[in-house]
Amino acid sequence: MEKISVKVCTGTTCFVMGGANLQELNDIIPKKYGDKVEVLPSNCLGLCSINWEYSKAPYVKVNDEVVSEATVEKVLEEINKQIAHNL
Repeated sequence: MEKISVKVCTGTTCFVMGGANLQELNDIIPKKYGDKVEVLPSNCLGLCSINWEYSKAPYVKVNDEVVSEATVEKVLEEINKQIAHNL
């Protein structure tokens, strides 16, 4: 199984719209998934320019799947889906 990449947008809009809470993933993911999943900060995923009203921030990309209005729970759910799909 290829390592799953989790890119957390740390741009200003995402950060103030709740992305600060996503830093918790840095502690949860290694404990829960070991080296199967890596968390990477991203200065900006460029998704706010697509949705100029910022109504869907914060954003996280799990591999190529965008998680909008991301919460820790939603990100973990997407990781679990991708792991189950790759089994």
